[in-house]
Amino acid sequence: MTEAAPSPTRAHEPADEFLWLEDIHGEDAMNWVREHNASTDAALVNPAYSALEARVLEVLDSADRIPMVSKRGDWYYNFWRDEANPRGLWRRTSWESYLSDAPEWDVLLDVDALSSAEDAQWLWAGAAFLRPAPGEEYRHAMVALSPDGGDAVAYREFDLATRTFVAGGFELPAAKTRLSWVDADTLYLGTDTGADSMTASSYPAAARVLRRGESLAQLAAKEPLFAVPLDHLSGGVSHSSTPGFERDLAYDALDFYNSRSYLRVDEDWVHIDVPDDMSVSLHHEWLLLRPRTDWTISGTVYGAGTLLAIELDAFMAGSRSLTTIFAPSAAQSLQSWSWTRDFLLLNLLSDVSSKILVLDPAADWAASEVDACPPLHSVDAFAVDDEDPDAGNDYWLVASGFLTPTTVLRGTLTPRGTPGAAAALVREAPSFFTAENYRVEQHFATSADGTRVPYFQVGPKDLKLDGANPTLLSGYGGFEVSLTPTYSGSVGRTWLERGGVYVVANIRGGGEYGPSWHTAALQENRHRAYEDFAAVARDLSARGVADPTHLGCTGGSNGGLLVGNMLTQYPELFGAISCGVPLLDMRRYTKLSAGASWMAEYGDPDVPEQWDFIKNFSPYHLLRAGVKYPATFIWTATSDDRVGPVQARKMAAQMESMGIPVWFHEALEGGHAGAGNNEQAARLHAASHEFLWRALNGQL
Repeated sequence: MTEAAPSPTRAHEPADEFLWLEDIHGEDAMNWVREHNASTDAALVNPAYSALEARVLEVLDSADRIPMVSKRGDWYYNFWRDEANPRGLWRRTSWESYLSDAPEWDVLLDVDALSSAEDAQWLWAGAAFLRPAPGEEYRHAMVALSPDGGDAVAYREFDLATRTFVAGGFELPAAKTRLSWVDADTLYLGTDTGADSMTASSYPAAARVLRRGESLAQLAAKEPLFAVPLDHLSGGVSHSSTPGFERDLAYDALDFYNSRSYLRVDEDWVHIDVPDDMSVSLHHEWLLLRPRTDWTISGTVYGAGTLLAIELDAFMAGSRSLTTIFAPSAAQSLQSWSWTRDFLLLNLLSDVSSKILVLDPAADWAASEVDACPPLHSVDAFAVDDEDPDAGNDYWLVASGFLTPTTVLRGTLTPRGTPGAAAALVREAPSFFTAENYRVEQHFATSADGTRVPYFQVGPKDLKLDGANPTLLSGYGGFEVSLTPTYSGSVGRTWLERGGVYVVANIRGGGEYGPSWHTAALQENRHRAYEDFAAVARDLSARGVADPTHLGCTGGSNGGLLVGNMLTQYPELFGAISCGVPLLDMRRYTKLSAGASWMAEYGDPDVPEQWDFIKNFSPYHLLRAGVKYPATFIWTATSDDRVGPVQARKMAAQMESMGIPVWFHEALEGGHAGAGNNEQAARLHAASHEFLWRALNGQL
């Protein structure tokens, strides 16, 4: 879509001479993009680079990758891309076949063939299944297809038995739609139906009931089942069809961290009366609550990041007899949870290493630890299918480390003292580089306010601490997202094998130590995240890993804002910066794409008191003449409808106008990921790492 016409620059601000680049698909803007893409390609591409890109593509297309599956009924579903199927196959297999060396896949949808038949560029975006009646097979699914890789997707009803789209079935044009099956002929639907149907953040503002055969025009004419104000983030309704626990739940997302949940009782929506910043989760008879800030209720203080349980009916009847089923230590955080039929699995981090607990509600929430988490690794546990009559307590374990290829295991939970099936290996990914040559370490840097900030370092076992090691520092630091140890054959081939050191910083703004680690860097405290990242950079230099000329950094999205601030506030610490799909113009970010949805994270620049602190981390406004900036590569995607490409364009144009060297590249599809298939992903990864490698080795 094309952005609305830019609003005039405020009288007290300098003119923004690059507003014309905000016209996403405008002829002048796209000519500028093509010229810069050609210039970057000319500087980047040579035989050595092409060989590097091919090695990354080999990793991404490898037939030995693990086909990750999700269970629905008797089938295990997977979406797969490779060299022969760049847009991918949606397919399924049986459990017995999945365990074999060469599973037999039942292909449901060939996205490449569909794109060819319809002369379109469809990209897979998932499927929403209708739960069948007990004893019946899964039959209906709403398949989501993106026309360009953006968040706006089209939905079509798919028949799993005939492997075809349903003629005359539910079909929705591309939009940022939210839907939930009610029954085979009914959806709860929030989508773009014209004026006032979407919030200022570009998400649905209301949910209505769509019945089979009805048009979107008929839908728009109906009274909403549930609606929220247009200045809220989003609103919607979901239906749970779990036998014995059928119910409707509405949500009003005020912003990213505050929302209200409502349970439908008869024809009324009844508020689940907890603070707006509370995470609310329903499962069968249970209501689970996780406060983001300390919560005092009935004279008891429940700390931020704890997990509380109570029977839903009791809570709605007025009881506040809550049970604390998990309370983190200072080094711990609860990352996620998953229900099997009889147990609750908790995925924790302890100083950014995984730990898994099993809780038994029938035994007063007694907890036991799963012995499957080596230090400095990431391990996630989650249910296979909690409603399977025979395997409802089965669980997956997915483990990974910087030097450990991903493994998938499956086990069975049983009450304490009774034998259960130990987690058995199901699949093991191949290694794409010689891990034995490298070592993973964890270090802590001290930030400006004295906070200890952890970071992982992956490098040669015989690393010389002479400051001359090409080192890549990555980070994110926002939205309570945790960066954990993860295997990447691509990083191994493009960075480690060339003699580089790879570093991941766990700065504030993330979720590595729970919600307080995140809130410590919100809005007026945003600088804490950047101070943390700079502290890690300085620690790497002080320890002799990399001096500034050999240290590069990379980040995407909010991480692009992070490294944009490294560029403008800490240029002396880095020799090169790769900045992807970034926020950079924090004066106008709320007017661009989905930017209004992030005001809870950054603040509102239209409020003078908030602009007073936002302007201090707006890279577009922090560029200064006469400063020696590190080599910079800015990359984005035309089809990114979340952050959008315009901030990256404007930053590059501003740098060029000031005589600051910059590389720029804009992919034409791929959305916020910047890549819609493996070939595009390989190009993006290789281009960023090749740029950084050349810059840190004096080859630009």
